[in-house]
Amino acid sequence: MELISGKEISTQIYDEIKKTLEDIQGEKPNLMVILVGDDPASQVYVGMKEKKTKELGMRGEVIRLPADTTQNTLHEKIPELNENPEVNGILLQLPLPKHLDSKAAISRISPDKDVDGLHYVNVGKLHLGEDSFIPCTPYGIVQMLERTGVEIEGKHAVVIGRSNLVGKPIARLLEQRNATVTICHSRTKDLAKHTLDADILVVAMCRPKAIGADMVKEGAVVIDVGIHRVDGKLVGDVDFEGVKEKASMITPVPGGVGPMTICMLMHNTLRAYKIQRS
Repeated sequence: MELISGKEISTQIYDEIKKTLEDIQGEKPNLMVILVGDDPASQVYVGMKEKKTKELGMRGEVIRLPADTTQNTLHEKIPELNENPEVNGILLQLPLPKHLDSKAAISRISPDKDVDGLHYVNVGKLHLGEDSFIPCTPYGIVQMLERTGVEIEGKHAVVIGRSNLVGKPIARLLEQRNATVTICHSRTKDLAKHTLDADILVVAMCRPKAIGADMVKEGAVVIDVGIHRVDGKLVGDVDFEGVKEKASMITPVPGGVGPMTICMLMHNTLRAYKIQRS
């Protein structure tokens, strides 16, 4: 069994980003993050993004708006950033407070600055197989597979979860790399029937330790997207201790998929900068 370390792979990509940034004369790429409210998890995630931009030598700022911000106020703020040539990437931290419509807000972000890859233009391009900004977590998963030498073409990939953030985009990305893809979800009957046939198993179902060794094919590559705190410990959607005995490769939690999400956000921001400057 081999661990697929998101920490190690993200370090490789950060080194590549740093080398590119060294060749940039003048102002560096600039990422603007909009945070509405005081959700504790969002505060942590935004702080990590803010810290990483500084470590890389990029520019970044967090626009913090109160929890009672109206939809109109949010919609007025986004065009200001779209029109500012000094802003290269815009990210709206999710989830938003319940009274706000995230889809309506995201649709106002310029597709050329949508470094989270959630604008309907980028989503459409992804599904058409055209060049686009790719959502960061699925993009990170593909990088992990490719950089560890996992053969995707011709393999049977099973994705558990059909969210717009992870499940649907990773299914498209694997399909575009010539895998045969099955998407499972909460209404799938006999889930184990599908998972036991998976050469590559991507688990994004938001249920701690839901996938055990009895549901995994011998020699499968297992990507665990979930992260939960159970009895004071961080665990994934996969029962790591049991599944690692059957998997040929597996991502740990923490230290697997997690580090790749911010890494690919930085990559997308640099890419947006280069496109806008060209």
